[in-house]
Order: sequence, then C-alpha cells, then structure tokens
Amino acid sequence: MMTQPIPKTSPTRQKKNVPWFFLATVFLAIALGYSIYSVPTYPVAQASKRENSKSLEDSTTLDRTGGFQKTTLSATPKPVDAPEGMVWIPGGEFSMGSDTACESLCSISGVTQDAVPIHRVAVDGFWMDATEVTNEQFAAFVKATGYVTVAEQTPTAEEFPGAPPENLVAGSTIFAPTVGPVELDNYFQWWSYVHGANWMHPEGPDSSIRGREKYPVVHIAYEDAVAYANWAGKRLPTEAEWEFAARGGEAGKLYTWGDELTVDGKYQANIYQGKFPVENGDAGLDGFKGIAPVAQYAPNGFGLYDTAGNVWEIVNDWYQPDYYVRLAAQGAVSKNPRGPDSSFDPAEPTEKKRVHRGGSFLCTDQYCTRYMVGTRGKGEHRTASNHVGFRCVKDVSDSTQ
Repeated sequence: MMTQPIPKTSPTRQKKNVPWFFLATVFLAIALGYSIYSVPTYPVAQASKRENSKSLEDSTTLDRTGGFQKTTLSATPKPVDAPEGMVWIPGGEFSMGSDTACESLCSISGVTQDAVPIHRVAVDGFWMDATEVTNEQFAAFVKATGYVTVAEQTPTAEEFPGAPPENLVAGSTIFAPTVGPVELDNYFQWWSYVHGANWMHPEGPDSSIRGREKYPVVHIAYEDAVAYANWAGKRLPTEAEWEFAARGGEAGKLYTWGDELTVDGKYQANIYQGKFPVENGDAGLDGFKGIAPVAQYAPNGFGLYDTAGNVWEIVNDWYQPDYYVRLAAQGAVSKNPRGPDSSFDPAEPTEKKRVHRGGSFLCTDQYCTRYMVGTRGKGEHRTASNHVGFRCVKDVSDSTQ
C-alpha cells in the first residue's frame, strides 16, 4: 500500500486572521474536508475480498460483516401524482453508515471514522429529484427571481478584514490539474481560486454553460441550494434520506449498484480513472473525462441517477464527525434524524460545514473513493467549487397541495 502524508487543514473560505499572501489560492478555496482524509486503495480488490460476497444475492439477510441488517420498505401506497422529474422513495428502515472504521492512511480509501458505526434509521416516504439539479433548471430559477449566487457576490472587507480592496473579487474554486505527477500531500497544488468562476462560467469567465444545459449545476453553496429548493417548493434531503434513497432498497452494498466497481467490465458512475491530478490524466474509461451530463448511467433501485460520482451533493445536515456514534448510542432506531444542531469539525473548528454525499468526477482510487455509498464528505457552507451540486426532495404533504 502506498503511503502519503495528509495535510492537517483543508483550504477553505477563511474569515479571520488570514495572512493575505495566501488569499490568491486559499480565499474561498475548496472546503471539502474529505480531501484531507483520502488515501490510496483498490476498490475492486477490496470488494472481492469481502467475506462471502457472492453468497448473498439479496438484501433480505444479514451482510457478511454481520453489521448490516435487511432493509425494510414502508407499505404505505405510492402517491398517485408524481411531481415532474421526481421519483418516489417509499421510506422504511435500513442500516446506515459503513462497516469499516478507518482514518487517514488505511486500507479502504474514503471509509473514515466519521462514517461508523452502522446504525438503524427509519425515514418516511418522500419524493426525490431523479437527477442532480441541472444548469437549465437553475437558470429558470435565476430568470424568475434574479437570484445571485455566493460565488457571484463580491466579498466584503468585513468578511476579510485587512484585505486590499483590489483583491476582494467574486469567484469560485476550480480543479486545476498539474503539469506532471505530484505527491498527493498538498491539494493546494490542484485547486485554484478563479476570479469570475460561477455557475454560468464553470471553468472561469471565458467559459459558459451553452450546450451544457443537461449538466449538473456547480459552484453552488449551501444557501444557493436552499434558495433554489424553496423556489421550487422543495427542500434539501437530510443525510439519512439521501443514503436511504441512494442505497435503492439494498442493504450493505459497497456501491449504489453492488459490491464490484464495474459490472461486466463497465463503470457504473462518472469517477476518475488514470493518474491523478495530472493534466489529461483522467483516462475516461467510464465514458467521460471530467463532469458529465446527468443520467448517463443506469439508475439505482429507486430510479435515481448519479448518486455516486459526477458531482458531490449538498445535504441539509450540519457536519459533526461523531454524529453516527451518538445516534447508535441511543440504542434504538433513529426516526427521521435531521443531523446535529450545529457544525463542528475538529480539523477546522471555526468553520461551519454541511455534509456532502456521493463523491464526484474527481474521486479516484489513488486519492478519494467516497463514491462508496456509506461514506461521507463535508464542506464549508459558503464555499463553492466546480464539483459540488445538489438535488432536492419533496414531502408528500407538499406534493398534494
């Protein structure tokens, strides 16, 4: 197994006491804390080693680890009228989380201490967007409301005391591949804050979303996602709702589609294959180099597309690394958990972070494999980047009004 030093802090939207010479690269930079915990692994090999993986053909028995129990679906009838573009998630009870406690440099990348222990959760039924929110959908929202995203807003001197006025410019964080191979111990090497980058200009001011109407909208901060959801008569999913839906009725699978990274030799999600993070390093064996339009792979058991890879999805829960531990300690099934009341990340205790789920097109077996369904991500709530988006849910009571 390769070993790599892990940075102790993640680049983030710094608010106080920031040495200004760092601002060009740190200012509004990526706050996705999963980056600091990612480690090398080989998902296919790991999946094949899971005990008795071929003997369990459905989710009605205990997983080979003994930790995952069967998923039971609610018997409540499906509502008749489906909101446009949404699929019915029936609700029920399931085992949430991961069966492997692992932090920093260990044998399974992306499975970290904050995703254990496995615990039982019950959620009510709800509607969920079949895909991540697309550029054309977000454009309709902006046209109707005149909304301005966080990435389009000029930062203020109050937010960044002491910053020279000429450096207070609107923008967002973009993956910037390196010219050649680099050690994976400093992600400042492949992230860059770009003036003028936003949802309409995903690679910077000279780029556009023309021809990308069906791509997921990116450069979205938490408050932008909430604003869209409110306008659409929806809301963001809780983390528990998201994982229940992403598992598609299955129990204990490594991925949303099963226990093997590929099916009949074909990739099931838009992730990164090749040398990371080198320019032109993504081999595109899954059919895409970089971000892809939505719904390019088979849906899961509930009819949801892209719950692994493509772009990370913002959920409503605040991030705390021990939240699963506290739920499990209650000794009972958690009913519709909505996350902790506040954010706390010991790696960056002053930053307010929301949970992200699902991984992105930059997830790789060399650095981060959090496209595995039981794993978690996190991100500073006012930070945006070109690999984070969202999807919405709708309660049954709202859909019948």
